Amino acid sequence: MPEIPQVPLTLEGAPMLHQFFRFDWAAWRLVPASEQARITAAAIATLEALATPPSEAQKTSHQTALFSQLGHKGDLIFVHLRPTFEDLNRVELALAQTELYDFLEIVHSYLSVVELGLYESTSKTYSALAARDIAPHTPEWNASIRETLDRQSHAMHSRLFPTLPENKYICFYPMDRLRGEDVNWYSESLSERGRMMHEHGLVGRRYADEVRQIISGSIGLDDWEWGVDLFAEDPITFKKIIYEMRFDEVSAKFGLFGEFFVGVRLPFANLAAWLKGSL
Repeated sequence: MPEIPQVPLTLEGAPMLHQFFRFDWAAWRLVPASEQARITAAAIATLEALATPPSEAQKTSHQTALFSQLGHKGDLIFVHLRPTFEDLNRVELALAQTELYDFLEIVHSYLSVVELGLYESTSKTYSALAARDIAPHTPEWNASIRETLDRQSHAMHSRLFPTLPENKYICFYPMDRLRGEDVNWYSESLSERGRMMHEHGLVGRRYADEVRQIISGSIGLDDWEWGVDLFAEDPITFKKIIYEMRFDEVSAKFGLFGEFFVGVRLPFANLAAWLKGSL
């Protein structure tokens, strides 16, 4: 039988961009109230336009949400989902044209694409092809893989192009899998990685009623390998689920985590109140 590849299949959906801004409060306070009102109204109109999909078919892949960030790392968090990376770039440019942008300093951003890992499907597909003595990466192999991905993409469309949850709080963080001298995620077998990810996912399922999540892949797109968005009504839930997951083998041995960013949902219509110091 041909040797089975160790790279799991993945499905990619909506491109995703997170933007983290610091607001120049000192400069804003120098602006006359009438000008503040005009700038704010124009910014809200732009945001509402950016969040309005051009068609019903693009509703889930054309979204923008705003959050008031907690802590010293910044003041505002924008989360954008779009059909293409070019569309994400257009969002950046459109925001930059607003006068409100003159008071914003971008302190961090994260580019990724909604991703679903297919460890179980990968093992079944690879094993079935190997049993038929079909060599990896041949035209017949590639055609079968493409058929599997197309079928799974259709079945998982709602997860690949998700609606941003409307929960009050967001927690975003990037993460890697360890590639150290003693343990290396990428040197583990496909079956072992699949087993650990299955056990890891069981923890998440226990919190399904309290937390919504969006996993996005960023290998080749940004500095970490994945981005994780969690949405909940109670931010303590973020602490509980992440803490429990730290005890999983996949996290305890192989998990590396970047900075955590937490925000409170800020409806566009409430931006004027936020700019006056209230939520």
